[in-house]
Amino acid sequence: MTSPAVPLRKTSQDLIPLQADPTPPGTYDLYPAHPLDDNKAGSGYEALAALLPRAGLVRLDGYGGVFWEELRAGLEGELRKSGCSVQWIATGDYLRPIWEIEALVAPFVGTDPVWGTRFTGKLEDFFRLAELRAHAGVAASGLTVVYGEGAALASNAGFLAYADVPKNEIQFRARAGSVANLGLKTPLEPKAAYKRCYFVDWVAMNAHKKSVLPSVDLWIDAQRPGLPAFCSGEGLRRGLDGLAASSFRVRPWFEPGIWGGQWCTGVVPQLPRNVPNYAWSFEMIVPENGIVFSSNGVWVECSFDCLMFRSASAVLGEEGAARFGDEFPIRFDFLDTMDGGNLSLQCHPRPAYIRKHFGETFTQDETYYMLETGKDAVVYLGFRDDIQPAGFRAALEHHQKTGEPIDAEKFVLKHPAAKHGLFLIPNGTVHCSGKNGVVLEISATPYIFTFKVYDWGRVDLDGKPRPINIQRAFDNFYFGRKGARVERELISHPRVLGESPGFRRVDLPTHRHHFYAIERLEFTGTCELATEGSVQVMSLVEGRRVALETADGTRREFNYAETFAVPAAAGKFRLVNLGGGEAKVVRSFLKPGWTEPPEGD
Repeated sequence: MTSPAVPLRKTSQDLIPLQADPTPPGTYDLYPAHPLDDNKAGSGYEALAALLPRAGLVRLDGYGGVFWEELRAGLEGELRKSGCSVQWIATGDYLRPIWEIEALVAPFVGTDPVWGTRFTGKLEDFFRLAELRAHAGVAASGLTVVYGEGAALASNAGFLAYADVPKNEIQFRARAGSVANLGLKTPLEPKAAYKRCYFVDWVAMNAHKKSVLPSVDLWIDAQRPGLPAFCSGEGLRRGLDGLAASSFRVRPWFEPGIWGGQWCTGVVPQLPRNVPNYAWSFEMIVPENGIVFSSNGVWVECSFDCLMFRSASAVLGEEGAARFGDEFPIRFDFLDTMDGGNLSLQCHPRPAYIRKHFGETFTQDETYYMLETGKDAVVYLGFRDDIQPAGFRAALEHHQKTGEPIDAEKFVLKHPAAKHGLFLIPNGTVHCSGKNGVVLEISATPYIFTFKVYDWGRVDLDGKPRPINIQRAFDNFYFGRKGARVERELISHPRVLGESPGFRRVDLPTHRHHFYAIERLEFTGTCELATEGSVQVMSLVEGRRVALETADGTRREFNYAETFAVPAAAGKFRLVNLGGGEAKVVRSFLKPGWTEPPEGD
């Protein structure tokens, strides 16, 4: 399927097709799909309308970003053909006045152009709920459909359908101005819309989605305008339960950026080529990715967090779920600077800071695993031994006023980056990836809390400067991470944990502030492993293709650079090298018994 008209979405990325031909073995698959039982999925308004009852109450709930009036019109036309009488009730007609909604969200949106604080209210706070319930409770002949965000709140009874849209599509629609934030009639500017989504809308709607997921009768994938895909709620839940006991790969998505490179276009043949570069690949980030199911010739997507809402303990393990709840804590993504440029010089917040200022429960501790390196690839990490914080700040502020470039190497260490090297970036550490590298970023899941201090004098792809946050960075920098300490503590020094013919297990030690461990598995044939009570997040970093076999009998195959996970509940699993030569798989998992160390250098 081709992209829809420009007014609906603003992106160079194609919509996911209803279904596509399989990618050749050994080639990165942009659309990984997991099988559902046969005849569990369908598509189109005619087939969708046929599944709705012809009398009583239907609650057509869903996520913000759905084209609600298009969904209503498509269903109404088909229901009318069958002679069904329908009363439509839009939840949007029962929103609180705009001034009340603005007052509700103002403390969480704040005045910062980039960040707010996590919303502590509920979806029902946006509605005149008593009026909505009263209207929905009035008996009408034929069928009554309550539709829109929060429709399930209208009644505790009635058929429940839920329409979902992936978060990347929500962003593309917001950039085009075709959807507005929760409770608003007029779209916000795209960056403001995203901030409001991240800190308010998605928080409220995620909690609501979690509450209705166990009782959804019909799941609707509403990302393709004019062509909904769907499956039964029971079928979706069974599919999620199967993944929680075996393995899964989420659907990645890619974005260009001012520093982006050319590696992604060479590795992922399905990517559109009408962009200057690709900077990011969101490989496994719960707040952004989706899970695709395939049945009956149709692909149906749900948000990744549905798996966590249903099966957090099975996925993370008991210890992980006790600490992180239904938040998936480990993030994998790519940073592509091959033939590109440096990232901004930056740091991430300390734990107490991110909790106090943004309402997050844990912080953005990172590592850079060098998947590929080109000529003169480097990583900027840690301060020079002679760093003077006041002098560094003065230079940054002078650049902000005058635009005169800074010699970053006067303040920050620059390290040669070799393939398969690992750089450790606990919170408060100055860092950035240099040009001519591909970083597999293995990190804690929070992913937008980057305090940039120097962006090499560039503007973003939209022609506007990217936000610089000198004060926030200096509130979080550890200036003691400098000189020889950087080599000892922030560059991982591998050690072999075990070795047998055709197999080597290598520990890549992480920092004490990292709650996750990283290992590399090197094998020519097969290797037998166990989850040992933690989710295992993995990527094939060398080799063509591997098979993953879990104890429940599931076998899935993964290609070079693809990221996949084995839930804790899967227990034992086996990796099989399907390519010539040696395969190398990086895996990350939760450190058993880890407790957050006191803040300090």
